Amino acid sequence: MRTDPDYRGLSFWHETAPGRLDPRPPLRGNVRADVAIVGAGFTGLWTALSLAAADPSLRIAVLEREIAGFGASGRNGGWVSGAFPAPKTAIAAAHGRDAAIAMQRALFDSVDEVGTACLSEGIDAHYRKGGSLGVATLQPEADRFHALLEEEHAFGFGDADAAWLSAQEAQRRVRVDGAIGALWTPHCARVHPARLARGLAEACERRGVRIFERTPARSVEGRIVRAEHGRVRADIVVFATEGYGADIQARPRGVTPVYSYMVVTEPLPASFWDQVGWQGYECVWDGLRLYLYAQRTQDDRIAIGGGGVRYPFASRVRPSFDRPQAVFRQLRRIIAERWPAAAEARITNAWGGALGVPRDWFPSVGLDPGRGVAWAGGYAGDGVAAANLAGRTLRDLILDLDTDLVNLPWTGHRSPAWEPEPLRWLGVAGGMRLVGLADRRERRTGRAPALLDRALDQLRR
Repeated sequence: MRTDPDYRGLSFWHETAPGRLDPRPPLRGNVRADVAIVGAGFTGLWTALSLAAADPSLRIAVLEREIAGFGASGRNGGWVSGAFPAPKTAIAAAHGRDAAIAMQRALFDSVDEVGTACLSEGIDAHYRKGGSLGVATLQPEADRFHALLEEEHAFGFGDADAAWLSAQEAQRRVRVDGAIGALWTPHCARVHPARLARGLAEACERRGVRIFERTPARSVEGRIVRAEHGRVRADIVVFATEGYGADIQARPRGVTPVYSYMVVTEPLPASFWDQVGWQGYECVWDGLRLYLYAQRTQDDRIAIGGGGVRYPFASRVRPSFDRPQAVFRQLRRIIAERWPAAAEARITNAWGGALGVPRDWFPSVGLDPGRGVAWAGGYAGDGVAAANLAGRTLRDLILDLDTDLVNLPWTGHRSPAWEPEPLRWLGVAGGMRLVGLADRRERRTGRAPALLDRALDQLRR
């Protein structure tokens, strides 16, 4: 059995999470619950907390394969972002313009909801709302940012929600070598994700939620979740496994796991921050297709991810996939390119993890009351704020409340299934190779590779 030191090695976030990481007792025997939740990541924990706060009489059981925050919830970039993977034009085409606007406003609100919950529940997750800065160093990146900005404005979002900054304005926030401008939005916060996940688990327990760790769900049969040494019979079973539950997902091939990777530097001296700025703790990203994402941590490190993505054949999730050294070397090179003063900084932690991607890049949340099955996920890497919104939406669906949340366009959405293997691997792995090739060619030539972009558009359909 894994113990505290084993879990500490999963990521920088796990290493620096307060308290012990030894697993809670597993499920032994049979349990009756009103709601059983499979997965103690952000989706499962926000759902449990929202339900318990709304109705303290509910019997809620959470089953987790490892420990709370083990998967993507404890390994991500720590961005509480108001972003949604599907473009507003796609939402509007399926549900109407007003629905697309409501979806975006709900996500913007969720960024603040996370901060409010941290205060009310006493969770020191290093939450700081400093916005995000999409920095362009090449003209094609700037063009893509301008296209995003035009879409925001077309849907009625003004400069208070998203604005273009000149090179000088961008550098006053965060000095990035070679920046020619940046896309700015205030709707993003930085957080320590493992602190948030662990704090949410404790908040759930304070409200009477039972969390069984080291308890992988072997199967879900009707309204019964079967584990190795017991089972939970519930009125509602919530699937909240994101990229880590391919074997027991509510819909086979509904979400496929794709790996992303991160590194963290040692704490950087005051002289570095005097030169670079970053005093607002903005979340920083670029305009490449395999974009990077970075934050300044509470203890003055650069935590940066991106640069390489991997899809494992047959949606397998294995610890051996977590640490590709070539990707980590690439991330170190990116740090040196963007912030030359940190070129010699020591990398203290490097890790990876799986996130969940639906076939149409459209996250969803829903409840089938006849079957007693609920689900949420498919965030495609933008799940920290979206999981909070999903948890509150599942609360309203399960409690049969007619609210604005249950009428958002992602409620009840059904993404098409991913192709069976080996077609899925050929498509996803091939697409990732094309994306990497397109980024490399663009950086070499300074021009967007039109033929490669058209090929990628075809693969996404």
